[in-house]
Amino acid sequence: MCPNPSSDSAPAPNKAHMTAIDMTGSPRPNGTSNGINGTNGHTKHNPYAPRASDFLNNVSNFKIIESTLREGEQFANAFFDTKTKIAIAKALDAFGVEYIELTSPAASEQSRLDCEAICRLGLKSKILTHIRCHMDDARIAVETGVDGVDVVIGTSSYLREFSHGKDMSYITKTAIEVISFVKSKGIEVRFSTEDSFRSDLVDLLSIYQTVDKIGVNRVGIADTVGCANPRQVYDLVRTLRGVVGCDIEIHLHNDTGMAIANAYCALEAGATHIDTSVLGIGERVGITPLGGLVACLYAANPEYVKSKYNLAMLREIENLVAEAVEVNVPFMNPITGYCAFTHKAGIHAKAILNNPSTYEILKPEDFGLTRYVSIGHRLTGWNAVKSRVEQLGLKLTDEEIKDATAKIKELADVRTQSMDDVDSLLRVYHSGIQSGELAVGQKEALDRLLRQHREAVGRERLDDTQVTVVAASA
Repeated sequence: MCPNPSSDSAPAPNKAHMTAIDMTGSPRPNGTSNGINGTNGHTKHNPYAPRASDFLNNVSNFKIIESTLREGEQFANAFFDTKTKIAIAKALDAFGVEYIELTSPAASEQSRLDCEAICRLGLKSKILTHIRCHMDDARIAVETGVDGVDVVIGTSSYLREFSHGKDMSYITKTAIEVISFVKSKGIEVRFSTEDSFRSDLVDLLSIYQTVDKIGVNRVGIADTVGCANPRQVYDLVRTLRGVVGCDIEIHLHNDTGMAIANAYCALEAGATHIDTSVLGIGERVGITPLGGLVACLYAANPEYVKSKYNLAMLREIENLVAEAVEVNVPFMNPITGYCAFTHKAGIHAKAILNNPSTYEILKPEDFGLTRYVSIGHRLTGWNAVKSRVEQLGLKLTDEEIKDATAKIKELADVRTQSMDDVDSLLRVYHSGIQSGELAVGQKEALDRLLRQHREAVGRERLDDTQVTVVAASA
């Protein structure tokens, strides 16, 4: 399964089963276009939404098992004391995740105490703990007050030979014993194989069918080494969906950068639960990131995602976890990266100012954020500068704005201009136009006015410094 070499050639496609797609962009009979927006700018059709005909698709019917406090503890930098764990748990609960997964209470005495402390918080999210498929671990877990126990054991030849050394008969026997014990306590239970994509398919389906028959709540698939690709994920989940009636959870590592795409494909194939961690932290390079998954699923069905989660909490949660593990939120992070809603190119800026949907699939306001149009650079366009002129309350004609834009570009060829730099230039330009000292195309006059402005600012700063020195010595 992973890797999945195939020497068979693919069968020829049956055109009778294909749907024609209009690639011309011409209007449809109902007035919609191929894009998300119709001619009037309102949402008409979302090409990222699930297909109505795909009855197993759970892109609009899923639950998140948030594993920052379990998988995230395996991140190289992670050390969560009790106070930090409680803060993260409360933040995740406020965001609205359905489940919070904790480190096994069998791992250490403090892990057990922390598990009990979080269980006593009375959160809306269900609290799970993750244990080995072993009766000793199960006996400890059920006494902590958790709502569910996640049981796992390796099934690939690698793990059976080099990790626990057990065969499939032993694994099946022990799984039945542990699951039956947990169920007898009235607690939710999930059984997962580890390294699923490098396990034998017959072994997988056999043990999943066995635990499904004895009433497990969920079976779990784990891409433990991050080797699977979306097609392999879809195929395995779809196959499993055909042999078990319980829910299907999937845990996806990101070693090859596929975790978000794989999670989406798992839902398309019928998975019901996705494991995530904040910023994707976990063993090695971690697992499916909470924010990235939310962004992907928001694009498919914004209203559904908004109804489930407090999206404005995402930045706060990511900052909390980033500080705890001493990392920065990546600049390219979906939604919360510092330039996630920054628009720079001139043609982009013009379109964004007319209709944000032209270059945004996510609405920043839905996440408590705002977009920013960057204009202090050589790629800027006069429409973006015009927007800033209007924000500053200045009165300039289009020709005057184009003239000022040319000066911004000239200066930006030397160094990027800050927003303060741009605002100062626009105010100086406006003042020169109003006083009659400047007209369109008078480059030398504009240079003189800017030089005078810089000198005046320099004198003011010098005066302020002298006043400060005098006050300090008095």
